[in-house]
Amino acid sequence: MFKSNYNPDVLSCIANLSSDEVFTPPQLANRMLDLLPDELWSDKNATFLDPGCKSGVFLREITKRLDKGLEKQIPDRQKRIDHIFKNQLYGLPITELTALLSRRTLYCSKTANGKYSVSKAFNKPDGNIRFGRIKHIWVNGRCSFCGANKDNYDRSSELETHAYAFIHTLNPEEIFKMKFDVIIGNPPYQLSDGGFGKSASPIYNVFVHQAKKMNPRFITMIIPSRWFAGGKGLNEFRVEMLNDDRIRKIVDYEDANEVFPGVDIAGGVCYFLWDRDSHGPCEITNVRNNESIVSVRHLNEFQTFIRHSQAVPIIRKVISKNENNMSQQVSSRKPFGLPTNARPTKKGDIVLRWNDGEGPYFRKDIEVGVELIDKWKVITSYVGYDHAGNPGKDGKRRVFSKIDILPPGTICTETYLVVGSYDNEKYAINLVNYMKTKFFRFLVSQFMYSHHITKESYSLVPQLDMTKNWTDQKLYARYGISIEEQAFIETKIKSMDPSNE
Repeated sequence: MFKSNYNPDVLSCIANLSSDEVFTPPQLANRMLDLLPDELWSDKNATFLDPGCKSGVFLREITKRLDKGLEKQIPDRQKRIDHIFKNQLYGLPITELTALLSRRTLYCSKTANGKYSVSKAFNKPDGNIRFGRIKHIWVNGRCSFCGANKDNYDRSSELETHAYAFIHTLNPEEIFKMKFDVIIGNPPYQLSDGGFGKSASPIYNVFVHQAKKMNPRFITMIIPSRWFAGGKGLNEFRVEMLNDDRIRKIVDYEDANEVFPGVDIAGGVCYFLWDRDSHGPCEITNVRNNESIVSVRHLNEFQTFIRHSQAVPIIRKVISKNENNMSQQVSSRKPFGLPTNARPTKKGDIVLRWNDGEGPYFRKDIEVGVELIDKWKVITSYVGYDHAGNPGKDGKRRVFSKIDILPPGTICTETYLVVGSYDNEKYAINLVNYMKTKFFRFLVSQFMYSHHITKESYSLVPQLDMTKNWTDQKLYARYGISIEEQAFIETKIKSMDPSNE
């Protein structure tokens, strides 16, 4: 053992700061760098910025490529390294700790001008990795730049404020007083927003927006894939990204563990290449269990981004019928105006279904969904069956945790959505059978980037005649789903036991 030459890369095994601020493995950083044109590595004037430095891995791997690419132009190794560090590489750490770590990674010293620094180009300790404590700008209890909640982030000097320098300015180019050819990184993903429970708002979208504002030649970042379907704080970002034809490549991992081992990120992660001077369709690479499927298509063909290219022709066939979709009849959250913590009363003239059972409630206290009370209602949980919306190890989802029928005189809390309501119990039974088909659940699953199944998640599912009992085979025949397409659906959706257990 002692005679072996094993020399592990420390950046491949350091612990993450938190579940939403994860260190980037060197292998992943290099796959992202591979998206950039090769000529950059022999351009001594090319400049690179990591606006969310944690370990400094991106700047280190860029250094390796420039060191080799500039050998002929700057033969002296020390002069070459000094030139690269002083004129080409820049970083904005997210905390004081990551500033020290990034300098140690890049300069081999926590100070750029230290005794053991590999560069002689700096006379100040920060070098080009600059960290300064920034304050949030509070307006009505929220930061006007990042939306942070004042109660959570108005902190004393000994605590981190998470007011990231790159996104807390109207003029990011003024930070280093220069423009950049490449902006690359793995930005922070979210901030607690002071909402119920562990509520958090996305922040990576703000980093992408700020990077575009600087108008570099290229942007490549790794971010959660949840933006594909929009959602909390991401709807405008989704529309912007889907309609930006300068996004030329997306590499998508449905399971974030394939790139960040041990990290649970609902909906997976993706990295992309934005090319300022190039327009056209996007090359999509879907990676699952180290197998890649590549396609080229326009991002804005649908209102949500369809992750799997094999699903696109199926959805085209469904949409071509021009039928109303199920989202037009599914209720919004709180179908009867009752929150999750609403409970039955001691007496009442109707029945309230909540998460752990049923009990009496007064009809007079219901002001929302009154017209549904005396109908047969099909309900399903707002929270899906699959953990964080992610597929199981076999790549399959069940989608719905439970589907049930509420008889007339029964209502429910926010725990459930009402998918359909009818005067006839038979129609409700037929809707339940429709929802249990793999076809129905496959279309809903195209929106599954978190554990919630919202009204919008039913946007691709056609409304059908509930006097009929629909099966997968009838649906496949109706929409012309080929044998190959049926097989693909089978690989993505689990069977749902008729017992509903």
